[in-house]
Amino acid sequence: MLTDAACRNATCPPDKKQARFSDSGGLYLQVSPAGSKRWFLKYRTGGKEKQLAIGSYPAVGLKDARAKRDDAKLKKAGGIDPIQARKVEKLTAVNPAGDSLKVVALEWYGKQSPHWSEAHADRSLRQFERDLFPWLGDRRMADIKPVELLATLRKVEERGAVETADRGLMLARQVWRYAVATGRVERDITPDLKGALSPYRGRHFAAITDPVKFGELLRGIQVYKGGVIVRAALQLAPMLFQRPGELRGAAWDEIDLEAALWTIPAARMKRSKDGKENGDPHLVPLPRQAVELLRELKPFTEVTGLVFPGERQRSKPMSENSVRSALIALGYTPEIQTWHGFRATARTMLAERLECDPLVIEAQLAHAVKDANGRAYNRTTYLKQRTAMMQEWADYLDKLRTGADVIQLRAA
Repeated sequence: MLTDAACRNATCPPDKKQARFSDSGGLYLQVSPAGSKRWFLKYRTGGKEKQLAIGSYPAVGLKDARAKRDDAKLKKAGGIDPIQARKVEKLTAVNPAGDSLKVVALEWYGKQSPHWSEAHADRSLRQFERDLFPWLGDRRMADIKPVELLATLRKVEERGAVETADRGLMLARQVWRYAVATGRVERDITPDLKGALSPYRGRHFAAITDPVKFGELLRGIQVYKGGVIVRAALQLAPMLFQRPGELRGAAWDEIDLEAALWTIPAARMKRSKDGKENGDPHLVPLPRQAVELLRELKPFTEVTGLVFPGERQRSKPMSENSVRSALIALGYTPEIQTWHGFRATARTMLAERLECDPLVIEAQLAHAVKDANGRAYNRTTYLKQRTAMMQEWADYLDKLRTGADVIQLRAA
Protein backbone atom coordinates (compact mmCIF):
# COMPACT_ATOMS: atom_id res chain seq x y z
CA MET A 1 0.00 0.00 0.00
CA LEU A 2 1.07 3.55 -0.65
CA THR A 3 2.00 6.19 1.91
CA ASP A 4 1.90 9.98 1.64
CA ALA A 5 5.68 10.03 1.42
CA ALA A 6 5.69 7.44 -1.36
CA CYS A 7 3.17 9.51 -3.32
CA ARG A 8 5.25 12.69 -2.92
CA ASN A 9 8.44 10.95 -4.01
CA ALA A 10 7.00 8.89 -6.87
CA THR A 11 8.71 9.54 -10.21
CA CYS A 12 8.65 8.08 -13.71
CA PRO A 13 11.88 7.09 -15.45
CA PRO A 14 12.47 9.27 -18.54
CA ASP A 15 12.58 6.23 -20.82
CA LYS A 16 8.99 5.20 -19.94
CA LYS A 17 5.67 6.72 -20.99
CA GLN A 18 4.28 6.39 -17.46
CA ALA A 19 4.76 4.62 -14.16
CA ARG A 20 2.07 3.11 -11.95
CA PHE A 21 2.20 2.84 -8.18
CA SER A 22 -0.50 0.54 -6.78
CA ASP A 23 -2.32 1.12 -3.51
CA SER A 24 -5.15 -1.37 -2.85
CA GLY A 25 -8.57 -2.32 -4.21
CA GLY A 26 -7.58 -1.36 -7.75
CA LEU A 27 -6.45 2.18 -6.83
CA TYR A 28 -3.16 3.36 -8.33
CA LEU A 29 -1.18 6.55 -8.86
CA GLN A 30 -0.01 7.16 -12.44
CA VAL A 31 3.06 9.35 -12.88
CA SER A 32 4.31 10.84 -16.19
CA PRO A 33 7.94 11.62 -17.05
CA ALA A 34 7.08 15.33 -16.72
CA GLY A 35 6.06 14.75 -13.12
CA SER A 36 2.24 15.00 -13.30
CA LYS A 37 0.47 12.55 -10.99
CA ARG A 38 -3.11 11.26 -11.38
CA TRP A 39 -5.23 8.79 -9.46
CA PHE A 40 -7.09 5.98 -11.25
CA LEU A 41 -9.28 3.10 -10.14
CA LYS A 42 -9.04 -0.11 -12.12
CA TYR A 43 -12.13 -2.34 -12.09
CA ARG A 44 -13.93 -4.84 -14.26
CA THR A 45 -17.53 -4.80 -15.42
CA GLY A 46 -19.19 -6.97 -18.03
CA GLY A 47 -15.93 -8.85 -18.48
CA LYS A 48 -14.09 -5.66 -19.50
CA GLU A 49 -11.39 -3.75 -17.62
CA LYS A 50 -12.03 -0.04 -17.09
CA GLN A 51 -10.18 2.86 -15.48
CA LEU A 52 -12.00 5.59 -13.56
CA ALA A 53 -10.11 8.88 -13.23
CA ILE A 54 -10.30 10.04 -9.61
CA GLY A 55 -8.25 13.24 -9.65
CA SER A 56 -4.77 14.74 -9.66
CA TYR A 57 -2.25 14.49 -6.84
CA PRO A 58 -1.65 16.42 -4.59
CA ALA A 59 -5.04 18.19 -5.08
CA VAL A 60 -6.57 14.80 -4.21
CA GLY A 61 -4.52 13.29 -1.42
CA LEU A 62 -4.13 9.60 -0.62
CA LYS A 63 -6.90 9.63 1.99
CA ASP A 64 -9.38 11.34 -0.38
CA ALA A 65 -8.40 9.03 -3.26
CA ARG A 66 -9.18 5.99 -1.10
CA ALA A 67 -12.56 7.53 -0.12
CA LYS A 68 -13.41 8.07 -3.79
CA ARG A 69 -12.33 4.51 -4.55
CA ASP A 70 -14.61 3.15 -1.82
CA ASP A 71 -17.53 5.26 -3.08
CA ALA A 72 -17.03 3.96 -6.63
CA LYS A 73 -16.83 0.35 -5.41
CA LEU A 74 -20.11 0.84 -3.52
CA LYS A 75 -21.75 2.05 -6.71
CA LYS A 76 -20.39 -0.95 -8.59
CA ALA A 77 -21.68 -3.31 -5.89
CA GLY A 78 -25.09 -1.72 -6.34
CA GLY A 79 -25.07 -2.45 -10.07
CA ILE A 80 -24.03 1.08 -11.11
CA ASP A 81 -21.08 1.58 -13.43
CA PRO A 82 -18.93 4.30 -11.75
CA ILE A 83 -17.87 5.80 -15.09
CA GLN A 84 -21.49 6.03 -16.26
CA ALA A 85 -22.45 7.57 -12.91
CA ARG A 86 -19.72 10.20 -13.42
CA LYS A 87 -21.14 11.07 -16.85
CA VAL A 88 -24.61 11.53 -15.36
CA GLU A 89 -23.19 13.80 -12.65
CA LYS A 90 -21.52 15.98 -15.29
CA LEU A 91 -24.73 16.21 -17.31
CA THR A 92 -26.68 17.10 -14.17
CA ALA A 93 -24.22 19.88 -13.41
CA VAL A 94 -25.13 21.72 -16.63
CA ASN A 95 -28.35 23.06 -15.07
CA PRO A 96 -27.06 26.25 -13.42
CA ALA A 97 -30.49 27.88 -13.35
CA GLY A 98 -31.62 25.60 -10.54
CA ASP A 99 -33.99 22.75 -9.89
CA SER A 100 -37.03 24.33 -8.25
CA LEU A 101 -40.41 23.56 -9.76
CA LYS A 102 -40.80 27.13 -11.00
CA VAL A 103 -37.37 27.20 -12.67
CA VAL A 104 -37.80 23.83 -14.35
CA ALA A 105 -41.42 24.48 -15.39
CA LEU A 106 -40.56 27.83 -16.99
CA GLU A 107 -37.55 26.27 -18.71
CA TRP A 108 -39.79 23.54 -20.15
CA TYR A 109 -42.45 26.12 -21.03
CA GLY A 110 -39.88 28.24 -22.86
CA LYS A 111 -38.94 25.31 -25.07
CA GLN A 112 -42.51 24.21 -25.81
CA SER A 113 -44.58 27.40 -26.03
CA PRO A 114 -43.11 28.68 -29.34
CA HIS A 115 -44.79 25.69 -30.99
CA TRP A 116 -48.21 26.27 -29.39
CA SER A 117 -51.04 28.58 -30.28
CA GLU A 118 -51.03 31.86 -28.35
CA ALA A 119 -54.23 30.90 -26.49
CA HIS A 120 -52.83 27.55 -25.33
CA ALA A 121 -49.54 29.13 -24.25
CA ASP A 122 -51.33 31.83 -22.24
CA ARG A 123 -53.69 29.34 -20.59
CA SER A 124 -50.84 27.03 -19.57
CA LEU A 125 -48.75 29.85 -18.10
CA ARG A 126 -51.74 31.19 -16.16
CA GLN A 127 -52.35 27.76 -14.69
CA PHE A 128 -48.74 27.44 -13.55
CA GLU A 129 -48.89 30.87 -11.93
CA ARG A 130 -52.30 30.37 -10.32
CA ASP A 131 -52.38 26.71 -9.28
CA LEU A 132 -48.82 25.37 -8.91
CA PHE A 133 -46.22 28.08 -8.31
CA PRO A 134 -47.82 29.68 -5.21
CA TRP A 135 -47.62 26.36 -3.33
CA LEU A 136 -44.68 24.46 -4.82
CA GLY A 137 -42.84 26.89 -7.09
CA ASP A 138 -39.85 27.50 -4.81
CA ARG A 139 -39.41 23.87 -3.77
CA ARG A 140 -36.68 21.65 -5.25
CA MET A 141 -38.47 19.16 -7.46
CA ALA A 142 -36.42 16.30 -6.00
CA ASP A 143 -37.88 17.13 -2.57
CA ILE A 144 -41.54 17.32 -3.62
CA LYS A 145 -43.49 14.26 -2.56
CA PRO A 146 -46.49 12.87 -4.49
CA VAL A 147 -48.79 13.67 -1.56
CA GLU A 148 -47.75 17.36 -1.75
CA LEU A 149 -48.52 17.58 -5.46
CA LEU A 150 -51.85 15.86 -4.80
CA ALA A 151 -52.74 18.32 -2.04
CA THR A 152 -51.95 21.21 -4.39
CA LEU A 153 -54.16 19.85 -7.17
CA ARG A 154 -56.95 19.12 -4.70
CA LYS A 155 -57.06 22.82 -3.87
CA VAL A 156 -58.12 23.29 -7.50
CA GLU A 157 -60.72 20.53 -7.20
CA GLU A 158 -62.14 22.13 -4.07
CA ARG A 159 -63.17 25.19 -6.02
CA GLY A 160 -65.13 22.92 -8.40
CA ALA A 161 -62.64 23.07 -11.26
CA VAL A 162 -62.26 19.34 -11.94
CA GLU A 163 -61.21 19.89 -15.55
CA THR A 164 -58.61 22.45 -14.48
CA ALA A 165 -57.20 20.05 -11.88
CA ASP A 166 -56.92 17.37 -14.55
CA ARG A 167 -55.12 19.81 -16.85
CA GLY A 168 -52.83 20.80 -13.96
CA LEU A 169 -51.80 17.17 -13.49
CA MET A 170 -51.13 16.90 -17.22
CA LEU A 171 -48.84 19.97 -17.07
CA ALA A 172 -47.08 18.62 -13.98
CA ARG A 173 -46.54 15.28 -15.71
CA GLN A 174 -44.78 16.94 -18.64
CA VAL A 175 -42.60 19.08 -16.36
CA TRP A 176 -41.57 16.07 -14.27
CA ARG A 177 -40.67 14.11 -17.38
CA TYR A 178 -38.54 17.04 -18.53
CA ALA A 179 -36.93 17.18 -15.07
CA VAL A 180 -36.03 13.48 -15.33
CA ALA A 181 -34.53 14.01 -18.77
CA THR A 182 -32.42 16.97 -17.57
CA GLY A 183 -31.22 15.26 -14.40
CA ARG A 184 -33.16 17.32 -11.84
CA VAL A 185 -35.07 14.35 -10.44
CA GLU A 186 -34.63 10.60 -10.45
CA ARG A 187 -38.20 9.73 -11.42
CA ASP A 188 -41.59 11.08 -12.47
CA ILE A 189 -43.86 11.13 -9.42
CA THR A 190 -47.07 11.97 -11.29
CA PRO A 191 -48.07 8.32 -12.01
CA ASP A 192 -48.38 7.93 -8.22
CA LEU A 193 -51.40 10.23 -8.40
CA LYS A 194 -53.33 8.00 -10.78
CA GLY A 195 -56.87 7.59 -9.47
CA ALA A 196 -56.34 10.09 -6.64
CA LEU A 197 -58.12 13.00 -8.35
CA SER A 198 -61.76 13.13 -9.33
CA PRO A 199 -62.06 11.63 -12.82
CA TYR A 200 -62.60 14.08 -15.64
CA ARG A 201 -64.12 12.50 -18.73
CA GLY A 202 -63.74 15.45 -21.01
CA ARG A 203 -66.29 18.07 -21.95
CA HIS A 204 -68.93 17.15 -24.49
CA PHE A 205 -70.91 19.94 -26.08
CA ALA A 206 -74.61 19.15 -25.92
CA ALA A 207 -75.95 18.24 -29.35
CA ILE A 208 -79.30 17.00 -30.65
CA THR A 209 -78.89 14.08 -33.06
CA ASP A 210 -82.50 12.92 -33.32
CA PRO A 211 -83.94 14.10 -36.69
CA VAL A 212 -87.41 14.91 -35.34
CA LYS A 213 -86.09 16.94 -32.39
CA PHE A 214 -83.54 18.67 -34.58
CA GLY A 215 -86.29 19.56 -37.04
CA GLU A 216 -88.11 21.26 -34.16
CA LEU A 217 -85.01 23.31 -33.40
CA LEU A 218 -84.65 24.31 -37.06
CA ARG A 219 -88.25 25.50 -37.11
CA GLY A 220 -87.57 27.56 -34.01
CA ILE A 221 -84.55 29.14 -35.68
CA GLN A 222 -86.62 29.90 -38.79
CA VAL A 223 -89.10 32.03 -36.83
CA TYR A 224 -86.56 33.64 -34.47
CA LYS A 225 -87.44 37.32 -34.07
CA GLY A 226 -84.03 38.66 -33.00
CA GLY A 227 -81.71 40.94 -34.95
CA VAL A 228 -80.90 40.20 -38.57
CA ILE A 229 -77.20 39.49 -37.85
CA VAL A 230 -77.80 37.03 -35.02
CA ARG A 231 -80.60 35.39 -36.97
CA ALA A 232 -78.33 34.83 -39.97
CA ALA A 233 -75.57 33.36 -37.75
CA LEU A 234 -78.15 31.15 -36.05
CA GLN A 235 -79.32 29.82 -39.42
CA LEU A 236 -75.79 29.27 -40.79
CA ALA A 237 -74.39 27.61 -37.65
CA PRO A 238 -76.04 24.20 -38.16
CA MET A 239 -75.73 24.41 -41.95
CA LEU A 240 -71.97 25.06 -42.08
CA PHE A 241 -71.06 23.56 -38.65
CA GLN A 242 -67.77 25.40 -38.28
CA ARG A 243 -66.41 26.34 -34.84
CA PRO A 244 -68.13 29.35 -33.24
CA GLY A 245 -64.99 31.49 -33.37
CA GLU A 246 -64.47 30.72 -37.04
CA LEU A 247 -68.05 31.59 -38.00
CA ARG A 248 -68.52 34.74 -35.95
CA GLY A 249 -65.09 36.04 -37.03
CA ALA A 250 -65.84 35.62 -40.74
CA ALA A 251 -64.89 38.55 -42.97
CA TRP A 252 -66.47 39.42 -46.30
CA ASP A 253 -63.12 39.19 -48.08
CA GLU A 254 -62.99 35.51 -47.09
CA ILE A 255 -66.25 34.76 -48.88
CA ASP A 256 -66.68 34.34 -52.62
CA LEU A 257 -70.41 34.20 -53.25
CA GLU A 258 -69.97 33.64 -56.97
CA ALA A 259 -67.77 30.59 -56.39
CA ALA A 260 -69.87 29.58 -53.35
CA LEU A 261 -66.72 29.18 -51.28
CA TRP A 262 -65.62 30.45 -47.88
CA THR A 263 -61.82 30.48 -47.36
CA ILE A 264 -60.90 30.63 -43.67
CA PRO A 265 -57.28 31.79 -43.18
CA ALA A 266 -55.03 29.38 -41.29
CA ALA A 267 -54.44 32.04 -38.64
CA ARG A 268 -58.11 31.87 -37.61
CA MET A 269 -58.26 28.09 -37.37
CA LYS A 270 -57.83 26.00 -34.22
CA ARG A 271 -54.25 24.91 -34.86
CA SER A 272 -50.76 24.98 -33.39
CA LYS A 273 -48.69 28.12 -33.81
CA ASP A 274 -46.87 26.56 -36.77
CA GLY A 275 -50.20 25.49 -38.29
CA LYS A 276 -51.58 29.01 -37.96
CA GLU A 277 -48.48 30.58 -39.49
CA ASN A 278 -47.67 28.07 -42.21
CA GLY A 279 -50.77 25.94 -42.71
CA ASP A 280 -53.20 26.00 -45.60
CA PRO A 281 -56.52 27.83 -45.29
CA HIS A 282 -59.63 25.80 -44.60
CA LEU A 283 -62.09 25.78 -47.51
CA VAL A 284 -65.81 25.62 -46.75
CA PRO A 285 -68.09 24.96 -49.73
CA LEU A 286 -71.26 27.04 -49.42
CA PRO A 287 -74.52 25.32 -50.32
CA ARG A 288 -77.13 27.28 -52.25
CA GLN A 289 -79.09 28.08 -49.07
CA ALA A 290 -76.00 29.58 -47.39
CA VAL A 291 -75.24 31.75 -50.41
CA GLU A 292 -78.81 33.10 -50.35
CA LEU A 293 -78.59 33.93 -46.64
CA LEU A 294 -75.25 35.69 -47.09
CA ARG A 295 -76.53 37.72 -50.07
CA GLU A 296 -79.42 38.93 -47.92
CA LEU A 297 -77.08 39.80 -45.03
CA LYS A 298 -74.36 41.54 -47.05
CA PRO A 299 -76.06 44.96 -47.41
CA PHE A 300 -76.39 45.19 -43.61
CA THR A 301 -72.77 44.44 -42.66
CA GLU A 302 -70.52 44.81 -45.72
CA VAL A 303 -69.39 48.29 -44.70
CA THR A 304 -67.80 46.87 -41.51
CA GLY A 305 -65.79 44.24 -43.40
CA LEU A 306 -67.17 41.62 -41.02
CA VAL A 307 -69.98 39.24 -41.81
CA PHE A 308 -71.22 39.24 -38.20
CA PRO A 309 -70.11 42.50 -36.51
CA GLY A 310 -70.95 43.19 -32.88
CA GLU A 311 -73.83 45.46 -31.96
CA ARG A 312 -71.79 47.88 -29.83
CA GLN A 313 -68.41 47.61 -31.53
CA ARG A 314 -68.99 47.22 -35.24
CA SER A 315 -65.26 46.82 -35.85
CA LYS A 316 -65.20 43.57 -33.84
CA PRO A 317 -67.04 40.27 -34.41
CA MET A 318 -70.22 39.53 -32.52
CA SER A 319 -69.70 37.75 -29.21
CA GLU A 320 -70.22 34.03 -28.80
CA ASN A 321 -72.99 34.85 -26.31
CA SER A 322 -75.11 36.26 -29.14
CA VAL A 323 -76.00 32.88 -30.64
CA ARG A 324 -75.88 31.18 -27.25
CA SER A 325 -78.45 33.62 -25.88
CA ALA A 326 -80.60 33.17 -28.98
CA LEU A 327 -80.64 29.40 -28.48
CA ILE A 328 -81.60 29.86 -24.83
CA ALA A 329 -84.37 32.25 -25.88
CA LEU A 330 -85.70 29.47 -28.11
CA GLY A 331 -85.69 27.10 -25.12
CA TYR A 332 -82.42 25.32 -25.94
CA THR A 333 -80.19 25.67 -22.89
CA PRO A 334 -76.52 24.53 -22.93
CA GLU A 335 -77.62 21.17 -21.52
CA ILE A 336 -79.73 20.55 -24.65
CA GLN A 337 -77.91 22.17 -27.58
CA THR A 338 -74.83 24.38 -27.85
CA TRP A 339 -73.43 26.38 -30.74
CA HIS A 340 -70.33 24.18 -30.82
CA GLY A 341 -72.62 21.15 -30.55
CA PHE A 342 -73.84 21.74 -34.13
CA ARG A 343 -70.55 20.13 -35.18
CA ALA A 344 -71.39 16.94 -33.31
CA THR A 345 -74.94 17.06 -34.69
CA ALA A 346 -73.67 17.27 -38.26
CA ARG A 347 -70.95 14.68 -37.77
CA THR A 348 -73.39 12.15 -36.35
CA MET A 349 -76.27 12.70 -38.75
CA LEU A 350 -74.09 12.94 -41.86
CA ALA A 351 -72.67 9.52 -41.02
CA GLU A 352 -75.78 7.80 -39.69
CA ARG A 353 -78.57 9.39 -41.74
CA LEU A 354 -76.91 10.41 -45.00
CA GLU A 355 -74.19 7.72 -44.89
CA CYS A 356 -71.46 10.13 -45.99
CA ASP A 357 -67.81 9.09 -46.12
CA PRO A 358 -66.23 9.66 -42.65
CA LEU A 359 -63.05 11.01 -44.27
CA VAL A 360 -65.05 13.64 -46.13
CA ILE A 361 -66.89 14.58 -42.93
CA GLU A 362 -63.60 14.92 -41.01
CA ALA A 363 -62.16 17.10 -43.77
CA GLN A 364 -65.20 19.38 -43.56
CA LEU A 365 -64.77 19.57 -39.77
CA ALA A 366 -61.10 20.51 -40.34
CA HIS A 367 -59.97 17.54 -38.29
CA ALA A 368 -56.58 15.98 -39.01
CA VAL A 369 -56.93 12.38 -40.19
CA LYS A 370 -54.63 10.10 -38.17
CA ASP A 371 -52.96 6.81 -38.90
CA ALA A 372 -52.72 3.89 -36.46
CA ASN A 373 -49.80 5.57 -34.67
CA GLY A 374 -51.64 8.85 -34.22
CA ARG A 375 -49.74 10.77 -36.90
CA ALA A 376 -51.53 13.05 -39.33
CA TYR A 377 -51.06 11.63 -42.79
CA ASN A 378 -54.01 12.44 -45.03
CA ARG A 379 -53.74 15.87 -46.63
CA THR A 380 -56.54 15.36 -49.14
CA THR A 381 -59.08 18.21 -49.01
CA TYR A 382 -61.94 16.26 -50.67
CA LEU A 383 -63.25 19.60 -51.93
CA LYS A 384 -65.38 18.10 -54.72
CA GLN A 385 -66.92 15.51 -52.38
CA ARG A 386 -67.43 18.07 -49.63
CA THR A 387 -69.20 20.43 -52.01
CA ALA A 388 -71.72 17.71 -52.86
CA MET A 389 -72.03 16.69 -49.20
CA MET A 390 -72.69 20.23 -47.99
CA GLN A 391 -75.48 20.70 -50.53
CA GLU A 392 -76.99 17.37 -49.54
CA TRP A 393 -76.78 18.38 -45.87
CA ALA A 394 -78.47 21.75 -46.46
CA ASP A 395 -81.26 20.06 -48.44
CA TYR A 396 -81.67 17.51 -45.64
CA LEU A 397 -81.98 20.31 -43.07
CA ASP A 398 -84.73 21.87 -45.21
CA LYS A 399 -86.61 18.57 -45.13
CA LEU A 400 -86.19 18.28 -41.35
CA ARG A 401 -87.46 21.81 -40.89
CA THR A 402 -90.61 21.10 -42.91
CA GLY A 403 -91.06 17.70 -41.26
CA ALA A 404 -90.72 15.79 -44.54
CA ASP A 405 -88.94 12.50 -45.21
CA VAL A 406 -87.90 11.89 -41.63
CA ILE A 407 -87.42 8.19 -40.98
CA GLN A 408 -87.12 7.31 -37.31
CA LEU A 409 -84.84 4.47 -36.32
CA ARG A 410 -86.57 1.72 -34.41
CA ALA A 411 -85.03 -0.56 -31.86
CA ALA A 412 -84.58 -4.09 -33.12
